Amino acid sequence: MALTQIDIDPEALDEAIRLSGAKTKKEAVNLALREYAARHQRIAALEHFAELSASWDYEDWRRRESEKGSAE
Repeated sequence: MALTQIDIDPEALDEAIRLSGAKTKKEAVNLALREYAARHQRIAALEHFAELSASWDYEDWRRRESEKGSAE
């Protein structure tokens, strides 16, 4: 792990500690960084699936599924 010296807003840090239940400042900062990265990964995944679903045709899918069922 890298040792980094930064200035952190003490009120924001206190609030993050309170909300997260973190026991230390280090734990709160690491949790916040992980949460930030995870949130952006979820947003990217949602955007990806939104793009995929934009061209999705439910009626065509139902037709193909029913054709699969009748072929068996």
